Amino acid sequence: MLQKIVLAVVVFIIILVALTFGETIAVQFFHWLSWLTGRVINNFSDLYLMAADYISAHTVKVIIALLLTIPVTMWIIKSKGREMRRPASQRKMAIVLALFLGWLGAHRFYLGQTGIGVAYLIILYFFAPLAVILGLIDAIRYIFMSDEAFSPSGLQARE
Repeated sequence: MLQKIVLAVVVFIIILVALTFGETIAVQFFHWLSWLTGRVINNFSDLYLMAADYISAHTVKVIIALLLTIPVTMWIIKSKGREMRRPASQRKMAIVLALFLGWLGAHRFYLGQTGIGVAYLIILYFFAPLAVILGLIDAIRYIFMSDEAFSPSGLQARE
């Protein structure tokens, strides 16, 4: 169930980014990344206010992204449901989550490592650039990790 929820969130974010940035996605992504790593977020209310400002400024895009997220997620679950349970697919999803939402610890929550996921949120609260760097490091680790080392027993033994 958690995999399906995480998949829906990832699909929503990808659609929202595509609608927001369009053809200038690369330029905007690098501006966003430099802004994110250069700013220390003082508390979670700052994140809430930034999200509320974005939603109020781009309400139509958010609604369209939500409406598109539902059928796309349902289609992916129906066509790729069995493949999502395989360790290689879990690894690919963890890599994508670590790259795009690693600073929130989404990849750790996805893998069932809630304690480390909460640690990422605490790190984000005190020093956001470190959370971004740790997420990228995890993505690189997962890319070069073998399937056996990535399996749940292999990850728990290493952590």
